[in-house]
Amino acid sequence: MSASDGKRTLPRERSMTDDTKPTIVIKVGTSSLVDASTGLPSLSKIAALVEVLCKLKRNDMNVALVSSGAVGFGCLALGLKERPEGVMVKQALAATGQAKLMELYGRMFNSLGESCAQVLLTYDNLGHRAQFLNAVNTFEALFKLGVVPVVNENDTVAVEELRFGDNDCLSAMVASMLKAERLIILTDVDGLYTSNPNKDPDAKRIPVVDNIDDLDVDTSSAGSALGTGGMATKITAAKLATASGVDMSIVSAKNPTIILEVMRGDNVGTLFKKRSLKVSKDRKRWIAGLPARQSIYLDDGAVRAIKEKKSLYAAGIIKINGKFPSNVAIGLADSKGVVFAQGITNYSSAELALLKGKQMQETFDCLGYHGSEHVMHRGNIVLLEFAGKKYLQQQEEDEDAKEKTES
Repeated sequence: MSASDGKRTLPRERSMTDDTKPTIVIKVGTSSLVDASTGLPSLSKIAALVEVLCKLKRNDMNVALVSSGAVGFGCLALGLKERPEGVMVKQALAATGQAKLMELYGRMFNSLGESCAQVLLTYDNLGHRAQFLNAVNTFEALFKLGVVPVVNENDTVAVEELRFGDNDCLSAMVASMLKAERLIILTDVDGLYTSNPNKDPDAKRIPVVDNIDDLDVDTSSAGSALGTGGMATKITAAKLATASGVDMSIVSAKNPTIILEVMRGDNVGTLFKKRSLKVSKDRKRWIAGLPARQSIYLDDGAVRAIKEKKSLYAAGIIKINGKFPSNVAIGLADSKGVVFAQGITNYSSAELALLKGKQMQETFDCLGYHGSEHVMHRGNIVLLEFAGKKYLQQQEEDEDAKEKTES
């Protein structure tokens, strides 16, 4: 459909797999960019990181860097020793620090004959399908131009309800969006441990996590003074990445050359293996890669209906957990609180509080206006738990068969 038809169309969806180069996403946190003893940027470490990224690029890989540090660099630029609490102050510091951060990255890449580009994203960008596709197309163009994207959350405009919360989750969403082969998170520790290694001398590093749903470890290690992410956020990122078909590694940031060891398959850090189920549909993969921080609890009938490829109606909702706007990813949990699927909600938490347990024809009486007949359409729902694999696999096979019949 052409623009002259006067109807709104989505951007053209390009497949990142059209390019035979594998895509690698690297995430680095504020504490890895700043020298803890001096409080100044760790120039040698940043230079080493950029050099490794350039090596990967020259080895015929697409490379994207997700870099924290805007607020931290803002603190350094303005002489603040501690990260402030006020939202407006943080946003001002992010605006100050992001310019300093990109200036430094630009010099580092240019010194090695390469170029980088700033990409600032918000949850709203990736949670909105048209904006998501525009972002994919931008990354594809940057890769074709030989430019390394440097990604950060757009703190200046992000609203609290629609924040990634930390760049661990952002990096997982970027890796999912780019259909990356690997996400590597550089952090203060050299992997995931059975307990907090700073407190327990008997803590053991876990080299491989085959099934993240079976993971039972202590994730109480806190983030650094200048950053926001701890180990718990990295587990959340691993769930997002692996559910989207991306392998994820957590490794120490002390020496960035460890990235090359990860790519060689050496036993370093912790590898979270991607789920074996392939989410083949691009829209399903997009939904699976969105972080669903809130959830709604369903009765047994609604749970059964979702697993049978049906849409979600308000009558099956028994509880709303958290506050959220419409058109964002929300987890679907059974009556015991076990999240087994997630999807895009047509209603906000406030609206669902009025609608839960009611028939959809009562929408006008409850809200004063006519809304969607579904809380979630089945095309916007992805099953997550391993027990639900057969349902999603069958759904994809049915959809593929239907497409072949219609073509």
